[in-house]
Amino acid sequence: MEIHEKKLLLDESNLAAMLGFNDSYLHLIENRFQTSIVVRGNTIILKGSPNEIKIIETIFKEITYMLKKNGQLTQSDIEKVIDLVDINKGVEEINPNDKDPVIFYGARNQIRARNPKQLEYFKKVIENDLVFSIGPAGTGKTFLAVAMALAALRRNEVNRIILSRPAVEAGESLGFLPGDLREKIDPYLRPLTDALYYMQPPDKMKALMEKEIIEVIPLAYMRGRTLNNSFIILDEAQNATTTQMKMFLTRLGEGSKAIVTGDDTQIDLPDKSKSGLINVQAILKNIKGIEFVYFTNKDVVRHRLVADIIRAYEREADLGRISKEKTTNSNKS
Repeated sequence: MEIHEKKLLLDESNLAAMLGFNDSYLHLIENRFQTSIVVRGNTIILKGSPNEIKIIETIFKEITYMLKKNGQLTQSDIEKVIDLVDINKGVEEINPNDKDPVIFYGARNQIRARNPKQLEYFKKVIENDLVFSIGPAGTGKTFLAVAMALAALRRNEVNRIILSRPAVEAGESLGFLPGDLREKIDPYLRPLTDALYYMQPPDKMKALMEKEIIEVIPLAYMRGRTLNNSFIILDEAQNATTTQMKMFLTRLGEGSKAIVTGDDTQIDLPDKSKSGLINVQAILKNIKGIEFVYFTNKDVVRHRLVADIIRAYEREADLGRISKEKTTNSNKS
């Protein structure tokens, strides 16, 4: 898919009126397209397909004309302008059969599937409501999940995004960590927020989170909720207990989609057999609409050393297992 960039200059005196309070009018436009729209001063930077850029440029021209004519703009005005432009012509739809699809047009660049396994992951998420993504660090499980969630929000397929992680304590008790509750849980949720801020401008992220269009919360806070029209991601799911996994999966409401990511070789629970990611693979494997994607160290897309590190640890684990088996057999004899 060909990616173009175009800059639009707006009248600085009318900028606030055109973008709306807290950029609310701008968000109405953004949510109808995959094209990245970034504001720098009085310059609008568009990055996306040529057809979408033309459509968005037309929308801004119409908004400018309407503002000059009426002296003000309302949300209804913006919605009418968007609807009057034939947005169905030229909008790039996601095609799962594309060999090199753009998953999301981010603030910095476009997010694509970088290898066959990531492409399989992308296709299964498009075609199913619940996908489990299992494998080692560095394979893009979480990063692509966030990109697919943002793309679904931009296409108005969902109304909000919920990202969650189990807050498993690793050496430090939450009660003894400094700060309020938000500051205590922030380290656990940082990988999710890092991905969000990489793909979205900080000002837009702040607005989306203040309006709770995007929520980043600990897994324990999911209990009792029913999440309709949402894109839900559970990250580091190997550290969710069997009970927590069941609780999370039963939050799924009408019009929602969920991705569960995890590495079943990196369980931090005291009793590893209690990991909800382990038994869910057997319990849900034959249910229609649920798919599993398994990554290996061959699918790592981080620094080349990450794959080597993973292989080294796997060899060490294999040697330890063999040694343990020999010791057990020797004791039996």
